[in-house]
Amino acid sequence: MRLDHLSYAAGPDGYRATVERLSALLGADFVDGGVHPRFGTVNHILPLENDRYIEVVDVLDHPASDKAPFGQAVRARKQLGGGWLGWVVAVRDMERMEKRLGRDAVPGNRHRPDGQNITWRQIGVKGLMADPQLPFFIHWDDLGQHPSVGGKGLKLTALEIAGDPTRVTDWIGHPADHLLDDLDVAWVGPNGQPGLNAAVFQTPNGIVRL
Repeated sequence: MRLDHLSYAAGPDGYRATVERLSALLGADFVDGGVHPRFGTVNHILPLENDRYIEVVDVLDHPASDKAPFGQAVRARKQLGGGWLGWVVAVRDMERMEKRLGRDAVPGNRHRPDGQNITWRQIGVKGLMADPQLPFFIHWDDLGQHPSVGGKGLKLTALEIAGDPTRVTDWIGHPADHLLDDLDVAWVGPNGQPGLNAAVFQTPNGIVRL
């Protein structure tokens, strides 16, 4: 179990404007990740060191985005102005997580512009929607196609999460601080809206906080 990626929802001006803004801040270009046909979403990816990445996600005008929880979550965040949607944890044993949460994982796939079809299973998006401090979980079918491949010169160094690490530990079944022990993590008071408030990166432009 490890931190896999961070998901950032495009603002009302769309993913192109969001990608351009974040690329300028981070000093690196995002890659077109393609369409998630099951979720009615599209993403752009920026590989990071330590087998992690950032994705900028946007919702499409497609029926799947109204039915799939992930599409619903992206749409809701976009309507709030965009920004950090959440953090995602990779698990090796998805069956164990299914038993823990009492539901089945859903298959996901993404058609890259180069013709590759990337596949995975995910679970827990409804938990994220109900309580945005909580991560959801992913299991990649082929780690050789992981979106972090090629990540150099960009490193996630810190997170600020509005929430309670005890609540997150109960959700993931693993100490939250241990899961993020290579990062500086600040758990800020959950009196306001819970969720991922900020992330700090070491970049070609220096230290950048988003």
